[in-house]
Order: sequence, then C-alpha cells, then structure tokens
Amino acid sequence: MKIAITGASGKTGYRIAEEALKKGFKVKQIVRKNSKVRDDIKNTETIRISLDNKVELDKALKDIDALIIATGARASLDLTGPAKVDALGVYRQLQSCKRIGIKRVILVSSLCTGKLFHPLNLFGLILIWKKVGENFLKNSSFDWTIIRPGGLKESEKIESEYIDYTKEDMQFKGSIPRRLVAKCCIDSLSNKKSIYKIIEVTSSSNNKKVSFKKAMQTI
Repeated sequence: MKIAITGASGKTGYRIAEEALKKGFKVKQIVRKNSKVRDDIKNTETIRISLDNKVELDKALKDIDALIIATGARASLDLTGPAKVDALGVYRQLQSCKRIGIKRVILVSSLCTGKLFHPLNLFGLILIWKKVGENFLKNSSFDWTIIRPGGLKESEKIESEYIDYTKEDMQFKGSIPRRLVAKCCIDSLSNKKSIYKIIEVTSSSNNKKVSFKKAMQTI
C-alpha cells in the first residue's frame, strides 16, 4: 500500500511517516513549499505543493491508496488560520481525493472537537472549524477514520503509556504523546473495523494495556 501524508513536516506528521515506513508502507510526504523535512526521512518521496492548487494537489495524490491528513492550523496572530487549514484545507484535500478516486482517508483531529466553550477556541474557533473538517469527511465517498487525540506531548517515552480508546464525545481531558497518535493512524490502515469510526485517544500509565485491534471491537 502506498500512502500520502499531508502535513508530513509537522510534529505529528513526521512521526506518522516514520511509523508507516516501519510497517513497510510506501510513503509520499506532501508538505508546503517552504517546509523543512527531517533529515532521517529525507530519502522518502517528498512533494512540495500548495493545497489550494488543484492541479498540484491532484498530481501529488495520483497513484495513492490512502491519505492521512495531518495538517493543522498553528498558533498565529491570523485568527482565520483554523478556518483556512482545518476546514477549507481539509475540504480541498477531500475534493482532490474524489477527483483522483482515493477512498481511504484518515484525519487527525482533536479531542473536544465541536465544543464551543473551550479555551482552545480563543485561537480562531479552532475546535469548531475542526468539526467542520470532520463533517466534510463523514460521507459515503470515503472509507474514513477520524482520530481525536487529547493534548499532544513531545515525549518519546511511550513504553509505560497505555492508550484509552473510546468512541466520540466520551473523553474531554487528558493527553497523549504524538508518537502514539502516529501509531494509531497506521494501525487504522491495517484494520477495517476502524472504518466509519471516530476514535478518541488519550494515554496514561494507569490505563490497562489494550491493543488497537481489541479496542476496535468495542468502539
């Protein structure tokens, strides 16, 4: 299987690329034209485009079996960023998938997506626009999975961190290392029971160890 990862130069995106390569997937990194790609995965196919360029985007997604969307608005003085990236940006990618014929799409979203009264919404109503992006994906054109992680941590010490997997709107606080989010994305590619599901994930050393496969049987 050959997968494309948009936002692959980001802190979660590059980890998704690493985990995909570990599992033997062919990876195409799709990044912005001025983005820096990590040295340890530079040999992977990398395409630099603007997501608002239909021709460039369609060309980048050609011959791809699945798309993982890891783009996300960054903290900025531009409060229109979340609308442009988390809603319109997702929409443009999905329209390209329709034109190219890509069915399998995994979207990295956020815990509490859609909640109005939340501190994160001080940054351009980001959770509202993420919900709009999710809704664009949730239709019959796609075999979709949405991963909603809690607060993202940079720590790579994940040996004692066990994931709490739940269905949508069951978790409202908590955190998780980006590495574990990346693993969830790749696990989703190999598990058909993750299709048409919103999966909320946080992690803690106090959780019981549950495999992704087992979690998908109950969500």
